[in-house]
Amino acid sequence: MVDATWGTGEPPEDVLRMAGQAFDEFHPPRADLIADCVHCGFCLPTCPTYSLWGNEADSPRGRIYLMNEGITGEPMSESMVEHFDACLGCMSCVTACPSGVKYDRLIEDTRAQVERRFTRGRGDALLRKAIFAVFPYPRRLRLLRGPLRAYQGTGLQKLVKRSGLLDRLGPTLATLESLAPRLRKVPPPPRRVLARGTRRAVVGMLTGCVQGAFFPEVNSATVRILAAEGCEVLIPPGQGCCGALSVHNGRREEAAHFARRLIDTFARTGMDYFVVNAAGCGSSLKEYGELLADDPDYASRAADFSAKVRDLAELLDELGPVAPRHPLPMTVAYHDACHLAHAQGIRTQPRALLKGIPGLSLREIADPELCCGSAGIWNILNPVPAAELGDRKARNVLATGADLLVTANPGCMMQVAASLQRQGGTAMAMAHTAQVLDASIRGPVAVGDLLTRWGRGIHPGGAAA
Repeated sequence: MVDATWGTGEPPEDVLRMAGQAFDEFHPPRADLIADCVHCGFCLPTCPTYSLWGNEADSPRGRIYLMNEGITGEPMSESMVEHFDACLGCMSCVTACPSGVKYDRLIEDTRAQVERRFTRGRGDALLRKAIFAVFPYPRRLRLLRGPLRAYQGTGLQKLVKRSGLLDRLGPTLATLESLAPRLRKVPPPPRRVLARGTRRAVVGMLTGCVQGAFFPEVNSATVRILAAEGCEVLIPPGQGCCGALSVHNGRREEAAHFARRLIDTFARTGMDYFVVNAAGCGSSLKEYGELLADDPDYASRAADFSAKVRDLAELLDELGPVAPRHPLPMTVAYHDACHLAHAQGIRTQPRALLKGIPGLSLREIADPELCCGSAGIWNILNPVPAAELGDRKARNVLATGADLLVTANPGCMMQVAASLQRQGGTAMAMAHTAQVLDASIRGPVAVGDLLTRWGRGIHPGGAAA
């Protein structure tokens, strides 16, 4: 029996010392969920790593087999961990599975076990430590804006690229440099924005970590859309990270800490909904009830909070449009972010919103179920295969012949933008769904600005290439 007090801290030491076994008793991958897999193989063509390597152990059913080995007494080996680490967590297999296997729950619990019970090599451990010392902290990320703008604006970036220095230093540094978006100076949103016209809802809004630091214009567009559609928007300061990056990488207690803090921050706002414009964050926020289920002080509050979480497109579709749309004469390719389409099941809503814009033509991308290779920090930890997946996605995007690529996740925007550059597609603009809707609602001036920036070719941060 699991001790209910574990939700407030790490598992007891006697549980962690179960030497010789892959998993301890603190939320191991569940045997009943493992047994749901009938090894039919429907997941194979949708799995990015299986499509890359054709290795059964790097497929969902192969990893489930390894999980079963672990719960039946096999030790946690380096080889076993490599296959768990290789999973992108895209959840495409969850959509494809006819048996309803909860692979998302299985891989999340397995990774938490790995983080507690496996000692990583020095290089891997240091890289992960550096990532989690910066990425989940909005203030630390914002400190990077100044040096990054100087690097991009002084000509140093072009000099470094011509020298090939980063490629010689290693693929991780080269990947980080290629992912960095062009930055624009955008004022932070106010703490409260009143609804335009009749108030239809009061919504809290997540500003996010990467979204807030590197894509502030997406947050600004989101606020304007919500206000135009009759929502009062509440954005309390100091809200911090939602914990998505941590929980997706097995850092369960760290994620729980972030979750408790966010719940407390919005506890007294009186919000009807909690709006998110980053797919990976939204999927984790909707699972707070599971993350904090063992915490007697937060279990009920977490479940109530999760019930209010909505992706931006989900909420706008639920409320129905009231703000007039102005024409946007362009062809758009829509990219499904994995944690929006597969983890949250949100596919039709953003497409319906885009199709509701006069003059806009929507085109589909081939192999939409295959991840672009971003997957949180997967592209940093696995830069070479991530680039291969990104280049495949970029080729499919370019094949649409669209003027503009639209998606709803900052990681996807950075990953696909870098891949489009490698494919010679720098003239294709990229925008978040919120930015396109905002331009259409605001009218001729905003539409003209979007079209002008598109015509010059832009990176996802909005600055001219």
